[in-house]
Amino acid sequence: MERENVFHIKNMVCNRCILVVTRLLEKAGFTPLDVGLGTAVVQEKPGREQREAFRKLLEAYGFELIDDSRMRLIEQIRTAVIELVHYSEDASKVNLSDYLRERCHRDYSALSKLFSEVNGISIEKYFLAQRIERVKELLAYGDLTVSEIADKLRYSSVAHLSAQFRAQTGMSPTEFRRLKGRGLKPLDEV
Repeated sequence: MERENVFHIKNMVCNRCILVVTRLLEKAGFTPLDVGLGTAVVQEKPGREQREAFRKLLEAYGFELIDDSRMRLIEQIRTAVIELVHYSEDASKVNLSDYLRERCHRDYSALSKLFSEVNGISIEKYFLAQRIERVKELLAYGDLTVSEIADKLRYSSVAHLSAQFRAQTGMSPTEFRRLKGRGLKPLDEV
């Protein structure tokens, strides 16, 4: 059963998003209790008018309230993958299907089927796209060599990273680095 004081929010992909949504909740008259990627728990039980006012505030910043349970689950999968790839230090030690099964409390095959049905790509392809976007970020910062990035993200080799990168972007990691970050996408658009 869904709690009435929980908002499910699409396009929350970073700590800055959490900060913005927290401020928007306060602006809408709510007392935020817990705001994380994809969800916000408030002290009050929102009325319909207050909920719609909050929806409009969110939309002005590129966020969306998610009312449909299937779409909530899709967003939960997306958020879990983003957290794993971009914010977890031991992302590559984790089995993706086990991680999602644990995070979403559903059988992985059901999650996979729903995700593919709604998004037109598999969870694995989405995970790979996020992983390549993480490589692009690290290349753009310029602090790490390609070899260090491969090691950090636990690729089996530089050649494996390079092959996946070229397949996804059409260029080598070194060619991308020369662009100085001009190929990065916002995480909600990956």
